[in-house]
Amino acid sequence: MKKADVVELFTRLREIDPHPTTELDYRTPFELLVAVVLSAQATDVGVNKATRKLYPVANTPQAILDLGEDELKRYISTIGLFNGKAKNVIALCRILVDEYDSEVPRTREALEALPGVGRKTANVVLNTAFGVPTIAVDTHIFRVSNRTGLAPGKDVRAVEDKLEKIVPAEFKQDAHHWLILHGRYVCKARKPDCPQCVIRDLCRYKDKTAAA
Repeated sequence: MKKADVVELFTRLREIDPHPTTELDYRTPFELLVAVVLSAQATDVGVNKATRKLYPVANTPQAILDLGEDELKRYISTIGLFNGKAKNVIALCRILVDEYDSEVPRTREALEALPGVGRKTANVVLNTAFGVPTIAVDTHIFRVSNRTGLAPGKDVRAVEDKLEKIVPAEFKQDAHHWLILHGRYVCKARKPDCPQCVIRDLCRYKDKTAAA
């Protein structure tokens, strides 16, 4: 996609949603970190349902440690892979208490060293909690970037690297939120809603859907 088209794409996405953010419910960096860990292979809606019950009871590393792994599982049992996620959350809480005075670290290296935290999760926390202009590539961004021709790549890291190069600085802080929401609600996997798409004319997708 040409540079001018990239600018136009993000300008239009910004016009319809000037202040995008994650759809995960959170009030603190720690709540966001746990929510993102829980969201792997799960929906934001499902995670929010669980954390709305969990966080009033335990929303700090020490409180979750006091809760214990078995009790934590009870709160998150409706989320996929909850057994492994509970183990990871307990382990990362222990590290935060022992090594970071219960605070969420603000570097990628420290975040990625936590159990259950990969590059995408670290990018989300850095961006959303700490205002770092990172781009977290999930399945929605991967699909949108390839389908539109914005930043084609064979894997999520390749797409992330391309987006880092081509997204203008003025859009970078919010870029991944716009692309996630666009992929979730418009450029859907099975049947993209091309007639309602504000970037339809910029998109390189050959199989655009027609109006009903």
